Formats: sequence, structure tokens, C-alpha cells
Amino acid sequence: MHTLVTGGTGLVGNNCVRLLLERGHQVRVLARVSSDARPFAGLDVEIAPGDVRDASSLQAATQDIDWVVHAAAVVQLGWTGLDLQQAINVEGTRNVARAARAAGARMVHVSSVDALGIGTRTQPANEESPVGGHVEVPYVVTKRAAEQALLEEVAQGLDAVIVNPVYVLGPWDWKPSSGRMILAVAKGQSWIAPPGGNDFCDVRNVARAVLTALERGQTGRRYILGGPAMSYFEAWTLFAEVTGGRRPILTARPRWLRAAGLLGSAWGRISGREPDVNSASTAMSALEHHYRCDRAVAELDYNPGDVREAATAAWQWFRQHGYA
Repeated sequence: MHTLVTGGTGLVGNNCVRLLLERGHQVRVLARVSSDARPFAGLDVEIAPGDVRDASSLQAATQDIDWVVHAAAVVQLGWTGLDLQQAINVEGTRNVARAARAAGARMVHVSSVDALGIGTRTQPANEESPVGGHVEVPYVVTKRAAEQALLEEVAQGLDAVIVNPVYVLGPWDWKPSSGRMILAVAKGQSWIAPPGGNDFCDVRNVARAVLTALERGQTGRRYILGGPAMSYFEAWTLFAEVTGGRRPILTARPRWLRAAGLLGSAWGRISGREPDVNSASTAMSALEHHYRCDRAVAELDYNPGDVREAATAAWQWFRQHGYA
């Protein structure tokens, strides 16, 4: 098959590109002129210059395409950046979906569980859980709106599937994105863990599920790509074992977390640049984010993978590529 991948420089997108090539598919990647060239070095891919915000570039990029993997998105956990996230996450998804529909291509939209209702460790959510419980930051709002934009195109005839990964770990994390958590632990910067938790999965298994969804996922259907549930204290302890970094010594009390977030947001207003530690990100880190993935297991043969194995692969890749 001839496949277009957006977001090919990102963790999920780059793993999808490599798996498609491994399986003998022709791959075209949508990339801005300013994009990092390293993720495609040595790969037999066709570069289509463009941007998800530019409908005309997508029209050209989807010519003679059978499949589309849409993994491009802005991930920013804070209160700022709504306009950019609206343009890329929502309108960009709409543009890709329209171009795929015009080309008669089948599409998988890589969304996030942050677009869904939130669950706890004892009562994990699924694809049908009512929306609620999240901190309504621009990322959450725009990822949810992006799914609606896609489903509007499905109603117009687009053949598309949505996958909703949990916290993804693994190799080829060029930016880096979720692997920043592993790097922070390795550097000894994470000795007080936030009180929340997450589910963790292997990006290589996410890429396999994306390709299976292209092959046989049900049109208009969501699939949570979940993983083992861990508190951040448990996850950071595991990351410390993998990297040789310092283990967390305790879990932050809620008032400590709120104070740190408020200080970060105050500094962001003074400096004009919102830091990673802000009142939105700290509020999100206090939540449990736990989900069931029965549907993906049953219909996509999804396997969440082992968290230690995924973290080890990520750490080895970071070391080999000079990040650590």
C-alpha cells in the first residue's frame, strides 16, 4: 500500500513510518521545510513538503495514496497555546480528513485518551465513558474537538478509524516527547513524584495496532491502546532502575503540587513563556488516567507490552543518540 504519514518526526509517527517500511509498504511523509531531517535519515521515504494547516499541500500529498496515518499534533500541557493547538490539532485534522476523503484513502487518526472520559485504577474508563474529569486545558479541548472534526468527515463518507493511546514509551523519540519523563528521572530531577497515575504502553505495539486498524478497524470506531496502570511514584521508581537515576523518595502532597503550579504559572506571566511546571500540568499530574483496552485487544490483536521493556528500549535509544 502507498501510505501518507503526518507527524512522522514524532514518537508514534516515526515508529509507524519504520514499521510500514519494514512490512514493504511505500511511504510518503508530510514534512515542513523546517522539520528535523534526522528521523528520516537512511529511510526510503518520499518527502512531501507541506503542513497540515495548508489544505493545498495536503491535496498534493494525498495523490495516489491508499492509507493515511495522521499522527501530527501539538502536545502542550498548560493554559497557553490555544490558537496554535486549534489550528494544528483541530483544523489540521479536518484538513487531513478532507484530503483523505477526496483521495478515497482509508485513514487512522492518532488521538489520545485525553480526548475521552477519565477513569481510575479501580474503575478504568473505556471508549464509551462519558467525557469529564479532565483538566480542560487547550490540549484536552482540542484533541476532543479534533475527533469530532474527523467524525464529521466520516459522516460525509470518509473511511477512518480513531486510536487513543495512553502514555507511550519507546525508541525513536526524536523531540523528545514522552521520553522526557525518563530523561528527567535519569538526571535525578524527579525525586518527588506527583500523586496521580497513568497507563503506560510500548510505542512499537501502538504502531502495530495503527497498521492493524488500517487493515481491519471498524470505520468511525475508537480503540483505546492501553497498558499497565501505575502511579507516577511506581513508574519513576521503575525508570530509576532502568536508567540508574535517583529513585523518588516520596509523593507530593496536593498543596505542594498546587503551590509549585501556581509559582510556575506566575513565572510564565512574568517571563512571557509558560514553563513545563505550571498550574495546568500539575493539576493534570494529580489525576489518575486509567483505561480499559478490551476492544483493541479483541479487534486489533493489541498487546500493550511490558513497561520495563518499553522504558529500557527508550533509554537505550536515548543513550545511543546522545540524549543521555
